[in-house]
Amino acid sequence: MYLISVEGGDGSGKGEAARILAELLSEFPFPEVISTHEPRRHSELGKLALSSVKLGDKTPLEEAGLFAADRLDHSHTYIRPLLAKGCVVISDRNIHSSLIYQGVVGELGLEQVAKMNAAAMIPDLVLWIDCDPKKAMKRIKTGTLRMTSDKQEYFETKEIQTTIRKGFHDLLAGGVKAPAPFNQCHVVGPILNEGGLDELKRSLRSELRRFFNRKPSPLNVDGDEVDRNLLNQLVHDVKKQTRLPGAPQERTAIHVGWLSGKSPSDWMQEAEDNWPTETAQEHDVPATPYAHSCWSILGTLSLMVGSSEVPRLHASLGPIRMVTQRHTQRLVKWLLAEHWIFKQQSHVPFSDAQLFKLRDERLGFARLTLAMWPLRGALASWRRSNPEEEWSKALEDIFHTDDGKELASGLKKSISDIHQRLVILTSGHEGCPLPTNASELLVWWSNAPPVHSDSP
Repeated sequence: MYLISVEGGDGSGKGEAARILAELLSEFPFPEVISTHEPRRHSELGKLALSSVKLGDKTPLEEAGLFAADRLDHSHTYIRPLLAKGCVVISDRNIHSSLIYQGVVGELGLEQVAKMNAAAMIPDLVLWIDCDPKKAMKRIKTGTLRMTSDKQEYFETKEIQTTIRKGFHDLLAGGVKAPAPFNQCHVVGPILNEGGLDELKRSLRSELRRFFNRKPSPLNVDGDEVDRNLLNQLVHDVKKQTRLPGAPQERTAIHVGWLSGKSPSDWMQEAEDNWPTETAQEHDVPATPYAHSCWSILGTLSLMVGSSEVPRLHASLGPIRMVTQRHTQRLVKWLLAEHWIFKQQSHVPFSDAQLFKLRDERLGFARLTLAMWPLRGALASWRRSNPEEEWSKALEDIFHTDDGKELASGLKKSISDIHQRLVILTSGHEGCPLPTNASELLVWWSNAPPVHSDSP
């Protein structure tokens, strides 16, 4: 879902930083952490780009063209499909290296290089690793690449490295405005890499946590589409799961009656009425059931057949429903104490892991959180502004427009996203069609299904 690039001059320690990042990112609930680099040493385009800097036989424009061609191919055949699956991709060098090496050192200018790369993926997060050029040159001369090859690249001189360092400082510190579309990147740095690896690791961990706590929207893929892909995978895993011999029979995680005859607004009211606000505050968990972490953990549990443990639950959250493992542990412990979930005996021999499961009477609200996720913020804001109103009025107020005006584009997208989620989850009522527009969503939200009777 996120593209993270590691930038800096040669010998700054980017490769070491990228390796540490891969280790740190394994602590977060991404389906996979992928490491890559630019230019690519295994692609024909990347080999041509590398050859151009080793031989120094191309003009700056030709060199920039080779790097751009490799980057565009890399972006669309490799990086973007991974982002769409919810993975995080770490790139050792990306667009900002081209802006400096060809735009500044090669004197093509930032705008020219940006235009040549405009169709490439945009790094969501840029981690700028910095180091004194003297120390960097020493690392270059004694590094692994130089041990296997005595061929010096044309920019491996102290003078050019000083120019490169200044270029990164001007561009990434904001002294020079980054050209579109690469002015959207979140840049962090300089992160000095002149001490030990432990110090670098602490700095990188801190910056990653700060970035993810912001819950930024991804720049290259649609966040809700990513989450729907992961929900589909959870549903697929449930359907193919088989029961161990002797284990109790499990109900199907996806079934058409998950709303249990109540309207969605009824479930919202019931969750609010039964949320233990006093103990929540005492245990440092959300005081309302419509907080991000509550929806994330309860919703994910509603799609996990059988019992779970905290590491498995945390790994299933994905980047959109991301919650820290510490908060996941704290919230699960509290939900157990308040009887929203319950402990279950492990059927795996010699396993000491604490297993838990969502209570059946909470399924309706928990599954609803996944369906209504695109409007979570709007619903929470509505409740803060209307503390005494019935939940049945929530969508009517949120969708209200002045006469003659259309719904805002953001709300239209949220309605479309909810429809796509319900395609995965079903409408919750047996025989009830999926709502496809605002009017139908209002009816579904506020009304329980009709009671059918076989009596004459």
